[in-house]
Amino acid sequence: QGRLVESGGGLVQAGASLRLSCAASERTARNYGMGWFRQALGKGRELVADVNSSGRDTYYAASVKGRFTISRDTAGNTVYLQMNSLKPEDTAVYYCALDPSGRRQYTYWGQGTQVTVSS
Repeated sequence: QGRLVESGGGLVQAGASLRLSCAASERTARNYGMGWFRQALGKGRELVADVNSSGRDTYYAASVKGRFTISRDTAGNTVYLQMNSLKPEDTAVYYCALDPSGRRQYTYWGQGTQVTVSS
């Protein structure tokens, strides 16, 4: 399935916005679900949002619902995470992942991008 490359992380103040991007190097990624996870220091990895192959079905963790939006481009190989109204508790390394099964069995991961939200 090639590589997943994330970008768009950074340091922002609370209330600001960021948009993360994840580009898959293989065209077959368009046939698979894609998701964003995050892992804060000392905590486990959690699913933040995911989207199915068509882009029509999405899931959001309760902690980000209404603030984050996941989408994918028309070619289907890039997934975005628009993050608005960021909070300090959103600080984490954000990972993009690919789900070939369509059953939230994420088997391919990006290298992660750091998001830091200051209060």
